[in-house]
Amino acid sequence: MSAQTLLIDADDTLWENNIYFERAIAGFISFLNHHEFSPEQVREVLNDVERECIITHGYGLHSFTHALVTTFERLSIHPVTPDLHAQIESFAHTITDHTIEMLPEVPETLGHLSRRHRLILVTKGALGEQAGKVERSGLKKYFTAVEILAEKHPAAYSRLVDKYGLERDVTWMVGNSPKSDINPALAAGLHAIFVPHGDTWILEHEEVNSAPPGQKLLIVGRFAELREHF
Repeated sequence: MSAQTLLIDADDTLWENNIYFERAIAGFISFLNHHEFSPEQVREVLNDVERECIITHGYGLHSFTHALVTTFERLSIHPVTPDLHAQIESFAHTITDHTIEMLPEVPETLGHLSRRHRLILVTKGALGEQAGKVERSGLKKYFTAVEILAEKHPAAYSRLVDKYGLERDVTWMVGNSPKSDINPALAAGLHAIFVPHGDTWILEHEEVNSAPPGQKLLIVGRFAELREHF
């Protein structure tokens, strides 16, 4: 294969991320211990609140903390005292600066790919948080550039094409999120590689679109399989 450009997602593509949020949410729902709403119903409220908070606060722990507090305020019969506020925030704090848990064979696969192709890390979220994870991961050396976006949509991918002078017919977006990685990249005229993850954030769920004529969509079982194709 001739040299390609691979735009590669980070959270839940290269390393575990959402599992830490799921553990925090489970602890929060148990702490709330609502007597009228089931845990599933509480989670639905939290999902709605998270969508609202993303608009106001973006992604990351700051937004997540706001979502937990707001959900508690909406559902609890008790006012949120300073002590309760601190306890609720503590669930989000468990995620801060956690050890990077790499997905199987990621460094080896990146080493293989970087010798043959141009790799650009493309993640979204709070700048400081994402940059910190990239540094702690030790994977930065495999990439020619790191892009931390506020949102991943077709216009964002088109801006990356312009910024780096990418040729769409040899550029692929690799990731686990249909909503952020696959569908908007296809809409921007790029190829895409879907790497499903069993714990992808529910707000990133979406049907994977078919590749438009002239574009390609590759689905692999795990990231390491990229060595078989590139």
